[in-house]
Amino acid sequence: MSGDVTTVIRPAAVVPEAAATAIVRALSSLDVGKGGVWNASATVWQRYSGPWDGPGCTRGSAQLVGTIAVAYEMPVRHHITIYRVTVTDAGLQAGWTVDSLTDEALGYGGLTLAGCPRAELAAPPTPDPFRLRR
Repeated sequence: MSGDVTTVIRPAAVVPEAAATAIVRALSSLDVGKGGVWNASATVWQRYSGPWDGPGCTRGSAQLVGTIAVAYEMPVRHHITIYRVTVTDAGLQAGWTVDSLTDEALGYGGLTLAGCPRAELAAPPTPDPFRLRR
């Protein structure tokens, strides 16, 4: 895992409701246990090199390509926020990048990482609470 690449998405990508619904539906239909390549939960979307082919529907020969960290219902109901993406060493060796991994998932909703709406960042408080006062 020392060769993994992790990128914090700043500002976070916010997937609107219609796209979020389409993406979750697609990832569910492409589940590794059903012959697909995605293992999606409420906190991460994991992309594998192939379906899980081990005994009892375990990982078997499938290698983890990367992980997309997500928060459902953020910043508002029915939206999904993407805030961190990791591409594993195996994924890097297979030619995956943070953008290509994220674009594959977002593509099920008609989006790309570059074109995805972003979270609005609040302005820092004034005066600076960390500044020494004399």
